[in-house]
Amino acid sequence: MADNARAKRLADLIREVVAQKLQRGIKDPRLGSHVTITDTRVTGDLREATVFYTVYGDDEERNEAAAGLESAKGILRSEVGRAAGVKFTPTLTFVMDALPDTARNIEDLLDKARQSDEKVREASAGANYAGEADPYRKPDEDDETDDTAE
Repeated sequence: MADNARAKRLADLIREVVAQKLQRGIKDPRLGSHVTITDTRVTGDLREATVFYTVYGDDEERNEAAAGLESAKGILRSEVGRAAGVKFTPTLTFVMDALPDTARNIEDLLDKARQSDEKVREASAGANYAGEADPYRKPDEDDETDDTAE
């Protein structure tokens, strides 16, 4: 079994090689400049690599990019094997990265929270305190003199 540092170095190399090959070497129109390689993970035995990618566009462009990556998998794997120089070239699995969708969901939730805070701020603009402005009890001067007399 390989150590984690070696797997990390191989993952970085795979990410760079695949990104460069997609940018310059593959003539598939489905894999235009709107495909971005975001992350790569390699298993501990260096046999399998998962390549995460994002596609700028709608669902149709995402589906076309996924089909294009599947068809170019062999070329990309051979290019990785040539660059890595390892005994066994890892198999490549392409997975759509969920990061943009997650970020969009978080932004939507933050917008809802901001709107809710604004509503509360507007409702409390002319409100008065239910009791006194300072709800904490303060010791009276009489209480202080009683304590010192004992």
